[in-house]
Amino acid sequence: MNILAICGAANKTRNTATMLKNAFEGAMGISGAAGEIVYLYDLTYRGCIGCHSCKLLNESKFARCAVNDDLTPVLKKAIDADVILIGSPIYFSDVTGETRSFLERFFFPGMTYNKDRVPTYPKRPKVGWVFTMNAPGEFYKDYFSGLIAMTRRIIGEAEYVMAYQTQQFEDYSRYAATAFDVEMVKKRRLEQFPKDCQAAYDMGKRLAAAQI
Repeated sequence: MNILAICGAANKTRNTATMLKNAFEGAMGISGAAGEIVYLYDLTYRGCIGCHSCKLLNESKFARCAVNDDLTPVLKKAIDADVILIGSPIYFSDVTGETRSFLERFFFPGMTYNKDRVPTYPKRPKVGWVFTMNAPGEFYKDYFSGLIAMTRRIIGEAEYVMAYQTQQFEDYSRYAATAFDVEMVKKRRLEQFPKDCQAAYDMGKRLAAAQI
């Protein structure tokens, strides 16, 4: 069973990466699992260029992104994966730009303009999303439900876990950040974030177990 984790956060040690690693560890704990974590910020690539090559009725091009860059082997691994875990912080009410560019290149070849809208990829993997944000969780529930619905339609069954009102700085006094209740944020870091990581771990384990 192939597990692929995609980290759309720039920092490999902070909130998103930590939760994603927990989800990955949960999935990798299932017998027979093999996989890796890909850090998008380590790669050089761009989003969809709208060439529509992936829609051509040509066996060598259909349902495959024609752009050749650092993302190309990652897309192949995603198509072959049984479980895909994607983590991103929320910036300006959306996933990071790197995550968005990955999704454009992964989602668009996975669908056609045909009336039946049948997905094109040979597998229907389980997909687990990890979201982190410094805002209250209810701010983005509509966005999450829309992204999950699209993931289910094009790629496979999907679910998500999130951590909200996360701690971003060790010393808030050094930053223009007086809007935050620092004591509350630090308290959540100590008490709630371990639970969020456990929820991510459980999700990864659950999704991988469902593919046995």
